[in-house]
Amino acid sequence: MTATAVRSLVVTLLVAPLLVFAAWARSPELAEAWNAPAITWRDIRSGIREATVTQRPVVMVFHAPWCGSCKKYREVFKDPAIVAASKNFVMILVDADADKMSNGAFAPDGTYVPRTIFMDWEGNIRTDIRGSTDPEHPQTIDIESPGELLALMLKAAATSPAPVPDTAPDNERRASSE
Repeated sequence: MTATAVRSLVVTLLVAPLLVFAAWARSPELAEAWNAPAITWRDIRSGIREATVTQRPVVMVFHAPWCGSCKKYREVFKDPAIVAASKNFVMILVDADADKMSNGAFAPDGTYVPRTIFMDWEGNIRTDIRGSTDPEHPQTIDIESPGELLALMLKAAATSPAPVPDTAPDNERRASSE
């Protein structure tokens, strides 16, 4: 194989997974109203795939276009601290009316909106990370101020296990050099 052919192969092998990942990553409708592109919102399918691949935790927000509280809650996502914290998560935005199946599947205490659910990268709902605004609806977060959401995001990021790199080749190299 020539050097040019090898370079082409290497570039193809590096770029192909990125293209596949980019094809998965779809932005949901109304993402701009929720501060995209400052926050990288995903639809539910591409977001769950991304979380699985990257092993990052998930913040999933259920909303409805007609919902007045949702419109207020959108403003919380324009806060610079929320934007910065969102980089540690896969952010999923779900229109509860347009995606009734997902709305029902991720409703541990009802299908109300707005509803913010924290999950680990394996898809398990984090029941330890809940809002305190409404005890009957613990996935309700303060829609007036970013403080509660930011605190929950920081807690989720701090208590989520970091992705574990594959260290087998390093261990094998160390063992063979001893």
